[in-house]
Amino acid sequence: MAIRAFFTRSKIPIFSPSILQSLISHSPSNPIKSQCPNHEIHPNGPTSDFRRFYHDGRPRGPLWKGKKMIGKEALFVILGLKRFKDDEEKLEKFVKSHVKRLLKMDMIAVLNEFERQEEVMLALKMFRVIQKEDWYKPDVFLYKDLIIALAKTKRMEDAMQVWESMRKEDLFPDSQTYAEVIRGFLKYGSPADAMNIYEDMKKSPDPPEELPFRILLKGLLPHPLLRNRVKQDFEEMFPDRHVYDPPEEIFGMR
Repeated sequence: MAIRAFFTRSKIPIFSPSILQSLISHSPSNPIKSQCPNHEIHPNGPTSDFRRFYHDGRPRGPLWKGKKMIGKEALFVILGLKRFKDDEEKLEKFVKSHVKRLLKMDMIAVLNEFERQEEVMLALKMFRVIQKEDWYKPDVFLYKDLIIALAKTKRMEDAMQVWESMRKEDLFPDSQTYAEVIRGFLKYGSPADAMNIYEDMKKSPDPPEELPFRILLKGLLPHPLLRNRVKQDFEEMFPDRHVYDPPEEIFGMR
């Protein structure tokens, strides 16, 4: 009764919910709506609708989710290895004191992050640490990502060392790995090495795919004898596919 008497004596007008909603939706001086013209405000909706107009400083979306996937220990190791990458002595001490304490998933997360950042020498360092762990088992996907990262950053000698290590463990790469390594050797002027990878690809137990052949056929245009060998193999394996032969005068191969 006291509360009802208060509202009766007060000069504040009391509106029904329907009238209140109408006033809010039609009022041109609605402060919330004027500040956020691209959003529609629902006074009867949940309070979370209003929270979206404020930012608490944290990253939003996939970036935040990606950061949460890497643990604090892994992030600390990433920063530490990058800090000491030019000092071999300090780098080795950091590896012994911090890197070897990481859990399996954290080690793999660090390796993947270095590959993503194209810190390939640190990725290679991390891969060698992983190989010495008791839980390590030969994994073609670990090799694949590292080899591709090395090939894309012109580290073909290091890429081939990892490649030989993979082959010693009786692992064959997939078509994408063959393609990227062949592309790397052709791009950096080593057609003979590209052909060695091609010969290794023909021994793979997996059926060959077109992409490595296409890359070789294009990259070997200045080397007609090698290209003809690849072309013959391609026509035998893919009889329904067409090989484009550009005019010889373009490349001076008369």
